[in-house]
Amino acid sequence: MIRKILRKRQPADIEHEQLTSLINSMADGVLALDSKLHVVVYNGAALNILDLNSSILGKPVSSILTLHDNNNQEVDVKKLISDITTGTIRRDLLVEYKDGSSANLYLSIAPVHLGYGQQGQRGYVLLMRDITREKSLEEERDEFISVVSHELRTPIAITEGNISNAQFIAEKSGDIEQIKTALQQSHDQVMFLASMVNDLATLSRAERGKLVVDVTEIALPAFMDGLSRAYQNDAKAKGLELKIQIKPGTDVLHSSELYVREVLQNFITNAIKYTDKGTVTIGAEKVDKGIRFTVHDTGIGISKSDQEKIFDKFFRSEDYRTRKTNGTGLGLYVTLKLARLLHAEIDVKSQLNKGSTFSIFIPDLQ
Repeated sequence: MIRKILRKRQPADIEHEQLTSLINSMADGVLALDSKLHVVVYNGAALNILDLNSSILGKPVSSILTLHDNNNQEVDVKKLISDITTGTIRRDLLVEYKDGSSANLYLSIAPVHLGYGQQGQRGYVLLMRDITREKSLEEERDEFISVVSHELRTPIAITEGNISNAQFIAEKSGDIEQIKTALQQSHDQVMFLASMVNDLATLSRAERGKLVVDVTEIALPAFMDGLSRAYQNDAKAKGLELKIQIKPGTDVLHSSELYVREVLQNFITNAIKYTDKGTVTIGAEKVDKGIRFTVHDTGIGISKSDQEKIFDKFFRSEDYRTRKTNGTGLGLYVTLKLARLLHAEIDVKSQLNKGSTFSIFIPDLQ
């Protein structure tokens, strides 16, 4: 009797074990359903996607899988599967969990012949994958293209219009001052486009991990003087006073001069852009293990709600005073990326109509 029980396994048994082992090794969730849409085979990945920790063998699929479409309308799972006659892939569904959360789901449904030999019955195999991150990246990419296209369209149209206007004036009246004005406005728009391209290039390298911190010795008095000279004309053009304040003993910083300058330039540019009267002050002081830089202005300020979002990609405040100036919403996002490369810490203090202070602690990397 014992020998009969321990008889040699049949080929079908071996194939079944091999199939089970293969399914359990898959990263995608697998559900095999019989003709009544009850679970006959599943793997651990399926339990993870369904957020379950107990056996689902024999359970109807509608009791373990709750789906919604992009309009947040519940999907009839039984009908969805039963209507399938050929292999179908869906990427527009959300799997809903008991706690109210959800995840974007890749779902492949295929009608198959389950079992072995002639006794096998018809059924379905479902492959499932959590594609929430992929969907998020797709949406971010689409938003990126939309925003950049919009931001490029305006300066290109203005530039084209002003150049056409200059050509018309040259042909009709030859008024040099009007031509100069049109060309200057065109030049300003081209410089805006150049700034955008620079931000996009830096952002691309940062997000691909291609930026390298080249540590050098930065002589801070000369460095700060260079920033002052670079922005004096911009400040004067708006009737602003640009001040430099360096506390005694603030002599040297070992870091990436290129990235430190780019971070501060973004702060200074914004300070001048959003300040109509008063001062912009650039400060530096030596603190424990590094240097703290500050850029203070007497401008329009930033609301508390906006302060939480100013470093988000493409964010621009709805404040009409912000909207009346050009901007891509990339400058501070890139700044944050660079700050992280420098192991720096940024702090923002601001009050509407009273100005803003951006401070950044940059550690000495020697």
